[in-house]
Amino acid sequence: MNDMSGFRNWRTPRRDRPLGEAIRRGLVGRCPACGRGPLFRAYLKLNNSCKVCGEDLSHARADDAPAYLTMLVVCHVVGGGVLVSDTVWPHMPLMLTALLWLTVTMVVSLLLLPRMKGAVVGQQWALCMHGFGGDLT
Repeated sequence: MNDMSGFRNWRTPRRDRPLGEAIRRGLVGRCPACGRGPLFRAYLKLNNSCKVCGEDLSHARADDAPAYLTMLVVCHVVGGGVLVSDTVWPHMPLMLTALLWLTVTMVVSLLLLPRMKGAVVGQQWALCMHGFGGDLT
């Protein structure tokens, strides 16, 4: 039998940490706490702390969630695009179609991945997950 007792203690976001705003700030690569400091110091490497407000960001553990979210979006966009391009250009050579959509897949994936990671870090911060709540977690 499954033990579902852990779900009873699920916290709602604190009033001073709005979930939607934190996710939006993460999507644009900004600190989820203040929205002004940069979240990343490299392509996917997070800053250890915000340079503006000093929020400790070293607790973030995005793991595989950004990759799964990126794949979810990219596969739907590219899958739909392949079907539409086959309808619009029915006599386009298969090699050209493959090159076009593989390039689109790569570019969109590389553009979305850091934004998805920022959104996941923003969600973790808003929900006080992985040490973001100090003594509250």
